[in-house]
Amino acid sequence: MSTIDEKNNFDSPNLNEDNSCNENKQEMTIQPDNKAVYHWRDVTSEFIEAAGELELGELLHDASPSGIRYIDRSVWTFEAMSAIEMMDPKMDAGMMCNQIQRKVLNFEQAVSADTCKIKIGVTWLEGHSLAQTVFTNLYLHDPYIIEDRCLKAFSIGMLKIIDHIRDRVNRASVFEEEDFQTMTYGFKMAADITDVRATGMMKEVEDDINRILKTTRSKPGEDRQPDIEQEHQLNMALYARIKFSRLLLTLLLSLNKEKCEGVPHVKKLVTQMEEVLPVIRTTLSCGIQPETKEVSKNDYPTIMGFEPLVNQRFLPPTFPRYTVIKSREECVSYMETLMNQLHILPEITQMVSLHTILDTFKEFSKSSPCVLSRSLIQLTFLPVNKRVFGTIPMVDYLKDTIRNFIAPPCLSQKSQLYNNAQAKTFVDAWFMQAVRPVCTLMQIPGHNRARQRDKWGHILEELSALQEEADKVDAYLHQLLSKTEPKMLYSWMINTLHRADNFLLEHETVADSQQKGKSNKKNKKKKRTKTLNKEITQAQAEQQLFNGYYKAVLGFRQDGKLVQPNFEFDSEEVRYSHRFQPFTTVSTPPYIHYNQYREMSDIGRYDSDSSVTSLYSASCNCFFKAKSLFESLSNPSEEIQILTKISKTNYVVMKLLMGGHKKDSKIAPEFDYSLHKAFPVLKIL
Repeated sequence: MSTIDEKNNFDSPNLNEDNSCNENKQEMTIQPDNKAVYHWRDVTSEFIEAAGELELGELLHDASPSGIRYIDRSVWTFEAMSAIEMMDPKMDAGMMCNQIQRKVLNFEQAVSADTCKIKIGVTWLEGHSLAQTVFTNLYLHDPYIIEDRCLKAFSIGMLKIIDHIRDRVNRASVFEEEDFQTMTYGFKMAADITDVRATGMMKEVEDDINRILKTTRSKPGEDRQPDIEQEHQLNMALYARIKFSRLLLTLLLSLNKEKCEGVPHVKKLVTQMEEVLPVIRTTLSCGIQPETKEVSKNDYPTIMGFEPLVNQRFLPPTFPRYTVIKSREECVSYMETLMNQLHILPEITQMVSLHTILDTFKEFSKSSPCVLSRSLIQLTFLPVNKRVFGTIPMVDYLKDTIRNFIAPPCLSQKSQLYNNAQAKTFVDAWFMQAVRPVCTLMQIPGHNRARQRDKWGHILEELSALQEEADKVDAYLHQLLSKTEPKMLYSWMINTLHRADNFLLEHETVADSQQKGKSNKKNKKKKRTKTLNKEITQAQAEQQLFNGYYKAVLGFRQDGKLVQPNFEFDSEEVRYSHRFQPFTTVSTPPYIHYNQYREMSDIGRYDSDSSVTSLYSASCNCFFKAKSLFESLSNPSEEIQILTKISKTNYVVMKLLMGGHKKDSKIAPEFDYSLHKAFPVLKIL
């Protein structure tokens, strides 16, 4: 179809102004409200007749000053490749529009419609666009005109859920382009209806279906007719889907409060949703099943009311996007995983240490959670008002963390620096400067695992600058202390207190061992280990573990068990520089340059067989020290237990090598990373 006027008349080369195409042309009329009204008529036959005179490969080319179109023999298909391919269904996504005509069936298939709505929502959370997932559902384009109460309430609730999820993910800002698509393409999200009204509509429908379930529920010893049983199963499936969606919307609304007042209700809501999910899984076969193929041009599992190509015009004319909608089983599994991940939200608000929260975030990130759970956790810790848990300013939370970690004099009320106005000014300025890097540090584990390495490298630059500022403030505070406390007396007091502390610890250990020998009862030990001591011990243990690997590798190379490959286009210096590039900005500990590393790792210093034995012995001692340090930590985490096991195994392996086990074998040792990604288990084959 086309409009016919003097400006858009499509003439063929052999048609003049008196041609029949112009005899019946109609002009555009202007209404009183200044809106143009076009008079459309079919010009298909005229167009086909005019185009029939063109030979294969010829195009129309408008190059004359008068605007008369003629055939330019120099313009061929090759020169207009992009123009031709933009009209090819294999290249142009828009050419696939309006090829499927599917009528919306009656309400008997409401279960399938609600299930498919959840499926496309899950697919959207996997990183696809709204136009290709959620809004392929025609019910969501204008839910107000839906007559059925159940379908209308579910559609409005679905729009509210999508809108709140999009808002949370945007606010948390821990997504990348491959994680989440925020563009709404101008679709409305049922903004005319409040959240309370939306949940109320879903609750009303839920109660109505529940009353039907009570009437169709079988009684003991009663034989029901198959149609009543089928009706009961369909209503049960519909009830479970409505209830799950209502609870999910209620959960998102509870987490929207700035001061985290809704977090205590998370556990209850998540538990209720976990109880509904098994019902949804058992009723996946209810309702109309999706078609596996349609028109042999897409893999969309579609049913009534869902048109996968309805929004193709919103997408750029590039390769058609290949979007595979999640299956019903995958959708339920996704929701089960999400519910399991959300159990951590109430636990975060109970944590008082920044170190504990950061460790929890990093451990949570190892499971590769979805973008929604990552965003909700970030917003629970640091909501929109940029206060920890919505109530505590970040500066105050940092002060409490540092006070419990190292107890600096400037934060102790008994210290003279605490009431010093000038010292307080310097300390407060440093804390204000530390807020942004610390917030970024806490945000990094919220990103997907593939993006975290670059972000850790960038944050090291900010932390290095912050460390330099801390050294300057610390030096200034020491100058203030030197004027108030005698240096010799201060050193004597520190030495005396340190010796007294060690004396008490030794006698306490002896007393505990004697008491344990007399009685079989388990005595609760006093927790005297501070966070600082735990951090230092863990760092020392990991350092010994790395020393053990380093000396073991030197011994393997010296013994001929490990041959370093010599690639033609490989450069160890380039790999070394690339791997340690993020640490070049860190001043403490100092960066080790490549030349210094080569001198330290040069095996030319070890000439005799005794050197191999000494390297194995040194490695064995390092693994033993690492094992002892890991075992000294109280309440070890799962990672510490794994590292302890690795240290024990490597200690035994190196002890066997030190005793001459498989001395003549030149088979390369195996580095098994199945237990830990950074610390392998050594295996001698």
